[in-house]
Amino acid sequence: MQKTDKTPLWVFLAFSAIARRKEALILIWACVLFTVYCIPWAMLIPGQAWLANVFLIDDWSWVLMMLPITLWYWLSLRWADANDGWSGA
Repeated sequence: MQKTDKTPLWVFLAFSAIARRKEALILIWACVLFTVYCIPWAMLIPGQAWLANVFLIDDWSWVLMMLPITLWYWLSLRWADANDGWSGA
């Protein structure tokens, strides 16, 4: 994404190294998947020992960090779509 005069800094910082909308969507979906992975499943479903081995996260701190990051990317994508932010790519 190329910065224009009307591009807010928060949008530019989100997608400064991303040239196309498709790449931004891949980033957002990767964040969504990682957010789901970061849910402490071993705490929510007790008695399943394999969950503790597969999902190594045992607290909510990663989820609490990933939610606003994913929201930021999603809002930046919405702004770029609404304001023709991908036309320079």
